[in-house]
Amino acid sequence: MEIGQFIGFLIFLGVFTMGFWLMLFVLMYVVPYWLFGNLMESWKLKKEAKKAKS
Repeated sequence: MEIGQFIGFLIFLGVFTMGFWLMLFVLMYVVPYWLFGNLMESWKLKKEAKKAKS
C-alpha cells in the first residue's frame, strides 16, 4: 500500500465519518424539531378555525 492510497483512504474515512455524524444529528435533533413545530402549527390553525366558526 502506497502512501497516496493510505492518504486517500484516510480522507474517505474522514468524509464518511462526517457524513454519518451529520446524518445522525439530523435524525436526532432536526427531524423531531420539525415535527413538533408542524404539530403546533396545525393545532394552532385548527384552534383558530374552530374559533372563527363559533
